[in-house]
Amino acid sequence: MAKSGEKPEHAPGSGGGDGPGTDGGSSAPAAQPQQASQPVQLEVDDSKAVSFYANFCRVTGTPEELIIDLGLNEHPFGAQAHPIRITQRIITNFYTAKRLLQVLHMTIQRHEATFGVLETDVQKRVRPGAGRPPQQP
Repeated sequence: MAKSGEKPEHAPGSGGGDGPGTDGGSSAPAAQPQQASQPVQLEVDDSKAVSFYANFCRVTGTPEELIIDLGLNEHPFGAQAHPIRITQRIITNFYTAKRLLQVLHMTIQRHEATFGVLETDVQKRVRPGAGRPPQQP
């Protein structure tokens, strides 16, 4: 999240409009070529944003909307003692979801270029013998 006054990172054309290629209500006629100059700068007020941690995500939708449920899986390994509680739900249109996908992809690529590849398969990340006390000779 960008702090107040900071320029947030966003994918090209992610100005928040609902249609394809919209930048939040540009009044330029569609027949004119777009100026390839400066990207649109958006002012963001995140003073009322609530932060939370999620390690679970479920995506469903309709032909018009995408529904992203986020929550905390207290037992990601093994049997579930309780159902996963969904704490946040994002409902958005597919244009905004695609812009979100683009900016997340770009951000993860930068992270992996700096820190290495993120392995999402837990079984491939686990080191044999990790978490066991060392054996004494």
